[in-house]
Amino acid sequence: MEIIDLTYTIDKDIPVWPGTPKPMLGSLCSYGKDGFRETALGLTSHMGTHMDAPAHLFAKGKTLEQFPAAHFIGKAVVIDCTGIKEGEYITCKYIEPVRELADAADFLLFRTGWEKFWGQEEYMRRSPGLEVDTAKYIARAGKKGVGIDTMSIDAAEARELPAHKVLLGTNQMVIIENLCRLKELGSGLSDLIALPLKYEYADGAPVRAMAYI
Repeated sequence: MEIIDLTYTIDKDIPVWPGTPKPMLGSLCSYGKDGFRETALGLTSHMGTHMDAPAHLFAKGKTLEQFPAAHFIGKAVVIDCTGIKEGEYITCKYIEPVRELADAADFLLFRTGWEKFWGQEEYMRRSPGLEVDTAKYIARAGKKGVGIDTMSIDAAEARELPAHKVLLGTNQMVIIENLCRLKELGSGLSDLIALPLKYEYADGAPVRAMAYI
């Protein structure tokens, strides 16, 4: 069994959505002064590799701590979208080559190849995202969630977040964003574990996402 970490490390230089504060990673206690080390963490709920809850967009939507833990574990398949260009939309044609696997999976993970821009301005400029009709198809399929290797499941230019609204509007799905290393999962089903930080009224949270094949 091989375990693949799909999570970016949170550091002071991690890319964040424009206007979002960077993380604060401060020394609270030190070996020399206190005999042990402790770090003060200041994080936003949608930082780094993270999960969106329905409550991210909907006032009466489910928060992450309201989902059973089993919801964050399941079979996943990677949808190869690496031929997509800036600002384009992911249509169902990308799912069609792996339709049987997609039907069997709990999570659909969209690999656009945008990981190569991580840490660069291009990562957040004109990134691709799900077409609304694709989001509607996934919502009807009753999946646990979707994931993507970009900052948002919506294209960067989609300011109204239509794919988010469709998927989170089911009140039964989660979205995982800023995934990495999806190429290493291959073309078959893998077992995904994406555990969000558990806190009260969680509209979203950083996750440690990993898969084993």
